[in-house]
Amino acid sequence: MPPPLRGTQSLVGQMGWVFQRPWLTAIEVAWRCVFGVPFLLVCWRQVRQVLAVLPLDASGLDAVDAQNPWVAAAQLDRGLALYRPHVAAVLHWLLPIAALAWVVFSALGRSLLLQRLGAGREADPAAPGLYRLRILPMIALQAVWLALWAAIFFSWLSSMRWTATTHIAVAGEPDLVGFSFWAIFLSLGFFTAWALVSWPAAIAPILMQLEGCNPAQALARSLRLGKPFTGKLVEINMVMGIVKLALFVLAMVLSAAPLPFSDQLGTDTLHWITGAAAIFYLVASDYFQVVRLKGFVEFWKMFRGRQAS
Repeated sequence: MPPPLRGTQSLVGQMGWVFQRPWLTAIEVAWRCVFGVPFLLVCWRQVRQVLAVLPLDASGLDAVDAQNPWVAAAQLDRGLALYRPHVAAVLHWLLPIAALAWVVFSALGRSLLLQRLGAGREADPAAPGLYRLRILPMIALQAVWLALWAAIFFSWLSSMRWTATTHIAVAGEPDLVGFSFWAIFLSLGFFTAWALVSWPAAIAPILMQLEGCNPAQALARSLRLGKPFTGKLVEINMVMGIVKLALFVLAMVLSAAPLPFSDQLGTDTLHWITGAAAIFYLVASDYFQVVRLKGFVEFWKMFRGRQAS
């Protein structure tokens, strides 16, 4: 009997399979651009409106002392405090609209992608294509994913606030070593926690598509998949989290590598290189997202395909 196949071993094969089908990554990139580009334009417009009301020279942020980090931190704190009411007023209406738009566009893009990955035909082969996409149920599941992400993200922000309060904003000498230790430790901790708890929300759309259930049933089934299946999902999720972290570090290295040659290259060239590194990270991240979904689909076929049929 052959040894059991590890999730990471099968992931290597899925990477090649997805790489040979670039239109799958294009679907993931496309729906993110359809949402992201207008969102960034709106954000840029709001930033300009806020700066028109409160320019940088009025807040003191145009004269930050880059040579002294402690002085710079105090200047940034005072300057950003002036912008806080303006930013809060914008976020009050922008965040709900952005969340709704993301849920809708991600549901449409994820449904199309799952259909191309072979997760849109098993439940009801005779149904028309639009029905198999199941947009409204997918919107509900994407909303659950976004709510879970928001809970982890705001918990991380709260931990960073605690770290700054207890190590920087205290009487006496600031504890830079302690602040750095807790900031790195908590950031990596929440990053790992997200990889450990997000897989039910990631597998639920696949269960809904392949098993023909509703969103509530899909979420319930995602928590009762059995130890072998669950172990593979957690393993893939952890590996993909590490891969995304490695991609982020690689993108920073690529953008910083030309800095010693800044005099020869010029500022505009450095901006183009930084933009290219950012695009590389985004596209590569979307590619590995497709690889993860393909791995989830294949493990469903391995562990639950027969019993679902």
